[in-house]
Amino acid sequence: MSAASRHVAAANADNADLKALIRTIPDFPKPGIQFRDVTTLLLDRCGFSSCVGRMAAAAPGPVDLVAGVEARGFLFAGALADRLNAGVLLIRKDGKLPGATIAEDYALEYGQDRIAMHADACAPDARVLLVDDLIATGGTARAAVRLLRKAGARVVQAQFLVDLPELGGADALRKDGVDVHALVAFEGH
Repeated sequence: MSAASRHVAAANADNADLKALIRTIPDFPKPGIQFRDVTTLLLDRCGFSSCVGRMAAAAPGPVDLVAGVEARGFLFAGALADRLNAGVLLIRKDGKLPGATIAEDYALEYGQDRIAMHADACAPDARVLLVDDLIATGGTARAAVRLLRKAGARVVQAQFLVDLPELGGADALRKDGVDVHALVAFEGH
């Protein structure tokens, strides 16, 4: 059994109920891609509540802020911050936030993109939990970690509902010194 397969088995062991609520759409957005649609879990009030509760239970001690990555990460960040008695920090596409911002570039398959946050969004040494719905290659999550660190934050953990371990994003974050937690994992991409 490969390391990725062992990770999939371990992540799914206690969260089969959540995994069952995530719809897979074949060949979207292009042929060969298995799109993991978390909106079906969001529609289920018990499933979403359970998901947020399990994420909160996995948080490493108290946090000052929960940083959510645009757009689905915002949904998890708000609910998780409420459970953890923390604030919410928004990480958006560059140009979407008013006022002074700091930004970070990251590579896409064909080109580059940029994310940003308010320059005054967190105090130096703030304990920040990064959250998003899914991690694949890790490009956006790694850029978010660099951005938060640039702001002086301590990223205490990155959490995801879904990990696609064969694409290596979670492993890349771990190599960057980030504790990574995902509730479910899917083989393939």
